[in-house]
Amino acid sequence: METALYGPDGFYRSPEGPAGHFRTSVHASPLYAGAVALLLRRLDAALGHPAELAFVDMGAGRGELTAGVLAALPHDVAARVRAYAVERAERPAGLDARIEWRATPPGGVTGLLFANEWLDNVPLDIAEAAADGTPRHVLVREDGTESPGGPVEGPDAEWLARWWPTDAEPGLRAEIGRPRDEAWAAAAASLTRGLAVAVDYAHSREGRPPFGTLTGFRAGRETAPVPDGSCDITAHVALDACAAACPQEGALLLTQRAALGALGVSGGRPPLSLASSDPTAYVRALARAGEAAELTAPGGLGDFGWLLQPVGAGLDAALLLDADLLVDVPDHEEQ
Repeated sequence: METALYGPDGFYRSPEGPAGHFRTSVHASPLYAGAVALLLRRLDAALGHPAELAFVDMGAGRGELTAGVLAALPHDVAARVRAYAVERAERPAGLDARIEWRATPPGGVTGLLFANEWLDNVPLDIAEAAADGTPRHVLVREDGTESPGGPVEGPDAEWLARWWPTDAEPGLRAEIGRPRDEAWAAAAASLTRGLAVAVDYAHSREGRPPFGTLTGFRAGRETAPVPDGSCDITAHVALDACAAACPQEGALLLTQRAALGALGVSGGRPPLSLASSDPTAYVRALARAGEAAELTAPGGLGDFGWLLQPVGAGLDAALLLDADLLVDVPDHEEQ
């Protein structure tokens, strides 16, 4: 999985980038970048308006979210923001010069680290319960052919027992999320103070899918997860385990529908009276409502999980989603 995604000929090295193969919330509507920009502004207020405010985009693709956030910020805030796009592919041509392109997150910064559909591409191993119920590694060749491997032992076995027990039923599968826990804890720890947010396909311990979620995507279509570099390989994220991997308490788990609703993204139709008084504004508002509805739709993007992890003393993740309690932040929900 590591080589297929990030090797010299890996999927994420392709010039078209992820947007050439699948659609994320970032690509669905600029409302998404506007909501992230609003969260950054609320965090800025909670931090006391530091002289330099970091925005770190983990798994930045081709920098679309970073550029969108900078564009959505008021000038006075954008002037203090230092933007980092963290991605293992090469820097794309024409990217805003204000964006620093990095292979790893910067250390010791204050601000917002935002990981949109990053953790689902952190490579992991698959386990399957054998006939005697023992979880064994699933081995895979480059052509996708699978075979049983050795028993899962050590820290991986401990992770399964705590977060994804297979109940010893032959054929059940689990995706060993320990590398993602470690990746998330390391990313959050790169902040001195601020908020780390992970947004992804997710599930919790009480609702793990019995046969896993590993799949592939190519050119807009779901496909077999063949690790030859021709397709994305992804698996949903155990965000509850990721939350527990961070030493600081106060993590908040919620759906994208709830998070974006708290950040002013609503799919409600504009009033019909606007169609008579200002038809052009009505058409624009209707289009925005359609985009908001896609971002928050049950059974779709709205069911994505959001994990908000505060870093440093005095930050409350729930407070950052409550506009009424941050009265010193201008209300720009229309972004």
